[in-house]
Amino acid sequence: MRRDHILTLSCPDRTGIVYRVSGLLFEAGCNILDAQQFGDADSGRFFLRVHFDVPPALEAQALRAHFTPLAAEFAMDWQIHDAHARARLLVLVSKHGHCLNDLLFRAHSRQLNVDIAAVASNHPDFGPLSQSYGVPFHHLPVDASNRAQQEQAIIDLVEGERIDLVVLARYMQILSPALCTALAGRAINIHHSFLPSFKGAQPYHQAHARGVKIIGATAHYVTADLDEGPIIEQDVAHVNHAMTPRDLIRLGSDIESVVLARAVRRHVEHRILRNGHRTVVFR
Repeated sequence: MRRDHILTLSCPDRTGIVYRVSGLLFEAGCNILDAQQFGDADSGRFFLRVHFDVPPALEAQALRAHFTPLAAEFAMDWQIHDAHARARLLVLVSKHGHCLNDLLFRAHSRQLNVDIAAVASNHPDFGPLSQSYGVPFHHLPVDASNRAQQEQAIIDLVEGERIDLVVLARYMQILSPALCTALAGRAINIHHSFLPSFKGAQPYHQAHARGVKIIGATAHYVTADLDEGPIIEQDVAHVNHAMTPRDLIRLGSDIESVVLARAVRRHVEHRILRNGHRTVVFR
């Protein structure tokens, strides 16, 4: 039996990168199953994702050691992943459960290659939903007096449960810079795409009052810059004058759920490479 792995890399763009990488994999007895690449003229960087299988005699650690000199020569940021490893997720949620419900179902039905190791919330509302899927639920109430302790409890969950990705599934709390730093590159947020026009409470009601014609959602990596992290996935839907705020909320909830699931899928399949404040997302 052969084993699938995924190589992702970015480096300064120059000639010969694909030739050298594919040659090294060939020499190691690997077979390339799929490859995607992108050269960004603005940043001068090259991005590559290679899906390949590995012969039984070659251990992943040996392959990484074999690749290290080439990576150093080209100044590569690179990783090799087991293509079949199931990512472990921690889902944070507040009082809007549509994204959580969608992720729980997709994980349970194996539509996503993830295991939801835990759900945590500052409210108790979705304990029964989480537990109906056999997922541990942690009620972590937070206010100004205990924010540091509550965020430490989140970090403890991440470390104790060996979490690969934290998903903010409509978690309505601003993360501290310290927590953002601790979760850098492994936390995804979802929100409506009305920012910055309609901030605060009831954004769909604000949008309805202004007569918007499209609504949407954005999934992005979490950074200390509130709702301004590198964008992973977006989508929109057209609306019209006959729709009520409740119609907009229903449609918006659907879009948020789908966009977040897509972003999680791209991340756990190692299809996202950071390009400064932007992302390269291989489909």
